[in-house]
Amino acid sequence: MAKHQLGTDYPEATEKLDRGVLSFFSAAERLLLVIISMLTMLAVALELTSFFDEGRIRLADLLLLFIYLEVIGMAYAYYATHSVPVTLPVLIAITGITRLIILQGKEAEPSKLLFEAGAVLLLAVALAILSWASQRSPSINSSENPEH
Repeated sequence: MAKHQLGTDYPEATEKLDRGVLSFFSAAERLLLVIISMLTMLAVALELTSFFDEGRIRLADLLLLFIYLEVIGMAYAYYATHSVPVTLPVLIAITGITRLIILQGKEAEPSKLLFEAGAVLLLAVALAILSWASQRSPSINSSENPEH
């Protein structure tokens, strides 16, 4: 008899548990997005402070600010749409590798520079394909998908 009662209550109890777990994950996700955004803004503030302390701004510094901007944009897009456009992490990767190349300067080993430039080229081709595919089918880029 206990099994029969458990069997009839199980779907309702499971739905309540599922709603509770999903609510927990949703709250944790939003909290982490806010933390990521706040820490990114702190990093921007520290970077701007170092500009004033050093009295100069290099190209690598500006690229770092672009990376921060893209991280904030990605957090915003995810918070607003609950999905991240695939192109944003690709842009962050391109900017990061470009910054690495610039920071290495003329002392970099030529083969290493070629590999890094090849990675940028590969990412740029991937970005072009993703952009082309999202124009042909908006569901490719999930932030543009009206269903989400």
